[in-house]
Amino acid sequence: MQKLTGAEIVVECLKEQGVDTVFGYPGGAILNIYDALYKHQDEITHILTSHEQGAAHAADGYARATGRVGVCLATSGPGATNLVTGIATAYMDSIPVVAITCNVGVNLLGKDSFQEIDIAGVTMPITKYNFIVKDVTKLADVMRRAFRIARSGRPGPVLVDITKDATSGVCEYEYKDPEPAERQTDTITEEDLEKALLMIKASRKPMVLVGGGAVLSDAAEEVRAFVRKVHAPVADTLMGKGVIDGRDELYTGMAGMHGTKTTNFAITECDLLVVIGARFSDRVVGNPSSFAKNAKILQLDIDPAEINKNIRTDASIIGDIKMILRRLNARLDPQHHDEWVAHVERMKDMYPLHYKKDVLTGPAVIETLDELTQGDAIIVTDVGQHQMWAAQYYKFRSPHTLLTSGGLGTMGYGLGAAIGAKMGKKDKKVFNIAGDGCFRMNMNEIATATRYNIPVIEIILNNHVLGMVRQWQTLYYGKRYSHTVLNDQVDFVKVAEAMGAKAYRVTRREELAPVIQEAMELDIPVVIDCQIHCDDKVFPMVSPGASISDAFDDTDLKI
Repeated sequence: MQKLTGAEIVVECLKEQGVDTVFGYPGGAILNIYDALYKHQDEITHILTSHEQGAAHAADGYARATGRVGVCLATSGPGATNLVTGIATAYMDSIPVVAITCNVGVNLLGKDSFQEIDIAGVTMPITKYNFIVKDVTKLADVMRRAFRIARSGRPGPVLVDITKDATSGVCEYEYKDPEPAERQTDTITEEDLEKALLMIKASRKPMVLVGGGAVLSDAAEEVRAFVRKVHAPVADTLMGKGVIDGRDELYTGMAGMHGTKTTNFAITECDLLVVIGARFSDRVVGNPSSFAKNAKILQLDIDPAEINKNIRTDASIIGDIKMILRRLNARLDPQHHDEWVAHVERMKDMYPLHYKKDVLTGPAVIETLDELTQGDAIIVTDVGQHQMWAAQYYKFRSPHTLLTSGGLGTMGYGLGAAIGAKMGKKDKKVFNIAGDGCFRMNMNEIATATRYNIPVIEIILNNHVLGMVRQWQTLYYGKRYSHTVLNDQVDFVKVAEAMGAKAYRVTRREELAPVIQEAMELDIPVVIDCQIHCDDKVFPMVSPGASISDAFDDTDLKI
């Protein structure tokens, strides 16, 4: 047992938890921790982002790509509040992040001191748990609890706010092995399993919908085995991408507002919908009164709060997805639904995704990227049309390969998250797909990538408008384009080059593949500015509040 300062204890606890990379930005209140990190820079890599929000998104991207807990650091006051959007992003998508902030000394708390803010109070609604540590003797236990809470059960972000005097105080520290995260099985009951099995066996037209919980549980193998045994068409949500191979013959595409017609129609027609680790988001469900109106619904989820929250279910099983499916698969005889599967296959032929092939478009960029990477890349996105095109046209082969802000829909998420993902998965090619509106919000993180030579590739689908908002203005607001046109003098190629990145501008489809191929071979930070038309749209689409069975595309209307 040795005596250490609180700051040194923080670093030792990070090492206990196997943390190899943290993302952050220093300031006065957190200087003691940064001083301690300086002495351990050979063991823990610190990435200085350009903005604290970038650090929060980087920790999130690291966690999504690796399945481990991401860590970000910020000082008191504005440093801490700049983490808030990143923490909320992680919270909405159940991503395990530990955010460490420092505050003024105990004697200055509550006195409106310089850079003092109640960050625990600010973040209470958007964290799984948060702590204020004023006593150095409690610091090690709090750090260990924070990591355990972040990764256990339904994962999520945890905030640890430490007063400056707690980081300078001294107490005894003793190393402890991290407690293993046990999979939640005590809530999986025999009665629930038996009811689920009876529903599956009675079904003639089953459908499976896979969500982000299956990714977080690392249950891809079990999900794929389950789909084969049930012999059912299978769709995913935005957060569930990669659990089912995008090339699988039973796969029908994404569900919901920009899901495929086949998926939305099949959900409407099926007699049993098995929902695996999805929370029935409004973007998936559309009008809840008509969602899966012909089906019984079986929901598998780790969080009992999600059962009957948005959609009434007929049965549910609570617990870790991987363990639930292992038990169901062990007791489920192979089912056969040849007629139903053939019917859905015919729908896939009737309602394929389509776009103009002779010009440079968002879908063309994504399909080219899929062909060149053979699906073996991590695709990060910002939020908007480009996000939906990535989900529709990239054939994700495995989980943890689409990193995107699904619940909060955070513009500016992507570049920081891509940096975090690349730090966690150095052997993978990492691309961030952004719109020009999103790139404006996070382009400063290009300087982070070049400072450390983190070879992320930023692809901007540049239509000189806020594309998704413009799409809604076109369809629902009489083409009144209020503050969505971005016709200004900003040159993204020059901006990227000024920050030290290699940059390209692509205006024709035939230029695209050679540029992406060269970018992958360079192994340095690259920005590719792809100029697309301002009125390209994401189809299919379901109008807000409409039934998903009312999905339409450009063939159904004249714009």
